[in-house]
Amino acid sequence: MHRRRSARMATMRATALFVAAAFGLSVLAACGSGTSSSSGSSSADSGALMLGGFFPETGSLSYLGPDTVAAFKLAVKDVNAAGGVLGKTVNTAIADSSDADHADQNTSGVQSLLAKKPGVIIGSPSSSVTKNIYKQASGSKVPVISVGATSPSLSGIDEYFFRTIAPDGVQGAVMGNVIEQDGVQNLAIAVFNDEYGTGLRKVIVNTLADSNVNIVYGKTETFDPTETNFSSLVTTLKASHPDAILVIAFDQTKALVKEMISQGIDTNKLYLTDGNTQDYSGDFDPGVLKGDSATIPGAEASNEFQKRIKSIDSSVKNFTYAAETYDAVVLSALAAQKGGAVDGATIKDNLPAVSGADGGTKCKSYKECLALIKSGKSIQYQGLTGIGPFNKDHDPSSANIGVYKFDGDNKPVFDHLQSGKVA
Repeated sequence: MHRRRSARMATMRATALFVAAAFGLSVLAACGSGTSSSSGSSSADSGALMLGGFFPETGSLSYLGPDTVAAFKLAVKDVNAAGGVLGKTVNTAIADSSDADHADQNTSGVQSLLAKKPGVIIGSPSSSVTKNIYKQASGSKVPVISVGATSPSLSGIDEYFFRTIAPDGVQGAVMGNVIEQDGVQNLAIAVFNDEYGTGLRKVIVNTLADSNVNIVYGKTETFDPTETNFSSLVTTLKASHPDAILVIAFDQTKALVKEMISQGIDTNKLYLTDGNTQDYSGDFDPGVLKGDSATIPGAEASNEFQKRIKSIDSSVKNFTYAAETYDAVVLSALAAQKGGAVDGATIKDNLPAVSGADGGTKCKSYKECLALIKSGKSIQYQGLTGIGPFNKDHDPSSANIGVYKFDGDNKPVFDHLQSGKVA
């Protein structure tokens, strides 16, 4: 899911705070151009694994920051509690990925992480941001594991690129089926001009090609990701007389829906995707989105997992890419352990094996998998996301897509799960 544009104006934070780390080490925290937060010494100095976290703390994707950062920290905590990697405590550094409207922050953020000599960088949840930075990491022989970049064009793009979320071919097919099964006859699509948006739309349009669903607007049209005034777009949507509207966007969705309300469009006939499926209870009056359907790649975050995430950060409200982030950390740690080294090339070479690409004994936690590796056995890590082993393109070979329904408080509630193979 996950998770992208060209900026009108960049807003950055450059204030550094010293806070206590979970393991009693001091942490330097900062957000902004070229800054990062870190825990412990670099892997180059200590021989310990350094994990870089690249998550959106500013920009239109900032609502995805809290859950990904918390999941990253929780997974590292679990790894270290189980004995760390190669007998050493895992160190971390976190930088702000922002969004694709802030390309300068994409670049400076990943550079700040590379300066820490990480074994792997986990994030960003944005396809467009990922495209902006993966070559920098690959050039330094550092794998990038995206937790939400779903663009099909990223499949097999680089030997150092992996993702714990399925490409949009799976989610798009599920969304298309949901729309058709609901009996929609005339569908309008409001989609922003972004790698994620246009890629997902293409799959959905192709899925609906042989159905009875007529796309009355949005088959080729897009809106600017930096748009803030949606009056003209909503007027056009309304004039197309749709039965339902599919909205593929990020945080722009709030302003778009508010304009729909103002122009009298029925907002109980909307479809949302992972980029904008979140808790809107504080944004709209009760009932505005009631009954609307949405899709999010990955299995539903269990109540236990949500509680554990909140134990790291009580402010977390959305869990869109939390499981994908957690699994990326565990897979990275297992790959280093199996390979016997913490450098990027070793981790890259061993990621497919620990995901189960070569078969092996199934295991559900880092602690359980670690014991198997130490006993000389091959493993298949069965993570929280329910994805299959990495395929030749370093995509999950199979994936689950959660279908959600919004309740009267405008919160997405899990309805059912659909599984699919990655082409």
